[in-house]
Amino acid sequence: MKEKYMKPEELTPFLTLLFEKAGMGRADAEFSAECMVKTNLWGVDSHGVLRLPIYLKRVMEKVINPTPCIVPVSELDGPMALLDGDAGMGYVVGKAGMVLAIEKAKKFGLGMVLVRNSNHYGAAALYARMAAEEGMIGISTTNVIPNIGMKGNVKPSTGNNPIALAAPLEGDFPFVLDISLSEVAGGKLLLAAKKGDKIPTNWAVTKEGKETDDPKEGFAGFLLPIGMHKGFGLSLFIDLITGVLSGGPFLHGLKSMYKHADEPSLTSHLFIVINPSVYISKEDYKERIIEWAGMVHGTPMVEPQAKQVIPGELEYKKELERREQGIPFPVELIHDINTYCEKLRIDLPEALK
Repeated sequence: MKEKYMKPEELTPFLTLLFEKAGMGRADAEFSAECMVKTNLWGVDSHGVLRLPIYLKRVMEKVINPTPCIVPVSELDGPMALLDGDAGMGYVVGKAGMVLAIEKAKKFGLGMVLVRNSNHYGAAALYARMAAEEGMIGISTTNVIPNIGMKGNVKPSTGNNPIALAAPLEGDFPFVLDISLSEVAGGKLLLAAKKGDKIPTNWAVTKEGKETDDPKEGFAGFLLPIGMHKGFGLSLFIDLITGVLSGGPFLHGLKSMYKHADEPSLTSHLFIVINPSVYISKEDYKERIIEWAGMVHGTPMVEPQAKQVIPGELEYKKELERREQGIPFPVELIHDINTYCEKLRIDLPEALK
């Protein structure tokens, strides 16, 4: 059996306990655990519990500050602010940034918060969704160490910077688009390596810039951008509006949590929230968004029984499936997690034994 499964209601307290034992406060540990579980429930396994071992290592060694003091660097009495994340857990720092952006959007109609001095914050959708849950439109992005480049590059020149967009819909799920600007997220190479799978040759190249189907060689090299110059240009712009604008490091000044495991990542995040009520009433928004979603779902399809889905819909269906089935754990990942259970003197759950 290559995988074992664990129900989310059992996994969240287990992860919370691990983070607490590693040195984090209860509330931050629980929020971090919830973020990881949500991400796996949506089927985004590249950003879920797969990252647990490296997070625990960095928290235990205080590379990630387990108890950060997240403070404003500058904040006018208006819609914008800049925070310093104090090298805290990316989930915790990201939450602080989006919560403040939401507060500002409620007051001013728009909230824009930059955060510097943070770490890997998981799936960008986590934060954009927070705005949608408040009835508003959310945008979330972050910069990361350069790991993508154009064909012809011998070294990567920009980061696989994600961007997530979310808006409330009427129904069971919000509109959520969360994309990275490479053909795939780097975590998918890690997952393929864990499973012993090959990768498509348009995902990444070796450190010499050569084509490869080996996920380990691809991860050691760099990723290729989605849409080539389109994804490349967007990635550069995200680094500009996060790293450059926040006063934090950018491009090669950033650190990888894998290649520089003993140093903070120094990443910067951007959170933008738009309050629809500035433009139309809640009633009008509801009526118009129902009509809009109906038009999308009503798109004629080649197969009559097929239906055009809206971004966020597949994640909703995957969550229903995994709440019933459980979250999958590759055997190698279980071994890595058990190593930290032993270090922290925590029993590995029965579901993973």
